[in-house]
Amino acid sequence: MAFDYDLFVIGAGSGGVRAARIAAGHGARVAVAEEDRVGGTCVIRGCVPKKLLVYASRFSDDFADAAGFGWSVGETSFDWPSLIAAKDKEIDRLETAYVANLERSGAELIRERAVLAGPQAVRLERSGRTVTAERILVAVGGGPSRPAQGPGAALAVTSNEVFHLDRLPGHVTVVGGGYIAVEFAGIFAGLGARVTQLYRGDQILRGFDQETAGKLQAAMVARGIDVRTRCDLAAIERTGDGYLVSTTTGELIETGLVMAATGRVPNTRGLGLEEAGVELAPTGAVVVDATSRSSAPSIYAVGDVTNRVNLTPVAIREGHAFADSVFGGRDVIVDHRLIATAVFSTPELGTVGCTEETAVHEHRAVDVYKAEFRPMKATLAGRGDRMFMKVIVDAASDRVLGVHVLGEGAGEMAQLLGIPLVMGATKRDFDRTMAVHPTAAEELVTLRTPAVRHRR
Repeated sequence: MAFDYDLFVIGAGSGGVRAARIAAGHGARVAVAEEDRVGGTCVIRGCVPKKLLVYASRFSDDFADAAGFGWSVGETSFDWPSLIAAKDKEIDRLETAYVANLERSGAELIRERAVLAGPQAVRLERSGRTVTAERILVAVGGGPSRPAQGPGAALAVTSNEVFHLDRLPGHVTVVGGGYIAVEFAGIFAGLGARVTQLYRGDQILRGFDQETAGKLQAAMVARGIDVRTRCDLAAIERTGDGYLVSTTTGELIETGLVMAATGRVPNTRGLGLEEAGVELAPTGAVVVDATSRSSAPSIYAVGDVTNRVNLTPVAIREGHAFADSVFGGRDVIVDHRLIATAVFSTPELGTVGCTEETAVHEHRAVDVYKAEFRPMKATLAGRGDRMFMKVIVDAASDRVLGVHVLGEGAGEMAQLLGIPLVMGATKRDFDRTMAVHPTAAEELVTLRTPAVRHRR
């Protein structure tokens, strides 16, 4: 059978674009369909615009700290529309670059919604055209889930709409305790809004190292964020220019905006996946094997739609590996075990490897090294900020299992720490590494005595 394309990619986000470009570079005939903007969640309404807002939110600290270093800043003010306009301009530039790189690779970009019409066929909904492909890659990502419970839950905005608010509310209520909720609580607080954060769990950032997450939560509270754990959204009622939030603990909160950041779900609804023979998990995620192949041999999936590790660099790596394996004649398997990541909260959290809880569960002997100190910048600024670092070591092999950093530059440190951990670095390797002084990161190579020794 002659196919119209060797590869048809549904979704022009980070994973889909990378797979398309690499496959086209290997000589494949590739088409990519995208019903929205090119770049996906990360570029358009995720990591990139979020980080720009994080930068904006931290200037309030910089202005306050300047006096300790001899600067007279004077009166300052913040204009939300100006920030959003600048952000939009940068996102437009990045989208243009994504499109140019995709087209330069030789892949065809089709700007309409595509759904499966079989294991090797795709229907383009606007034009009504059906095309065939030897292989199909589903890279449609995920979208924010909305609170389903309680009256008025639909009045909450999500991470899709929050980047397009016409004004900065005086009080924001954030619902959730994961990456997005924690980051936006810090953004709004840094830009001058009062922030209340509701989270149904005992402590924010479930799944992260619990001691480190607890110190971040305490730091957020110290910065004025009203973090209420074991407390969830019960109802939202519109009241004039704002909202009245009822919580599951019986409290009432008057607020100018409610942001729901309670997780994300794969965008698989209405794609025709099950009809094409693709198995879906109860969450709606595409079930794939280590090569990103679904239960239908001609259909693959990468990125958040698979719900493996929902991070942009992971989607990119999966897309690249798929293209190299299928069209480049290489057998490339993505290792999901050691992935560095960061939460761009204030203070920032960077992490790579396993948590103390996981290490103790999986290893018989674990040594935990810790450092907590006031960073140099805070001394003249008169700020009470603290940095916290934790290095987790398998005492039997001396291999470093995980590193967790809370404080300025933690995300940058996590990226670099990922390299030695992937290489299997030992605590002795850390110890024989010369320190760079004066830096916060030097503490990671000067830790000598375990703060905790776990044995069983």
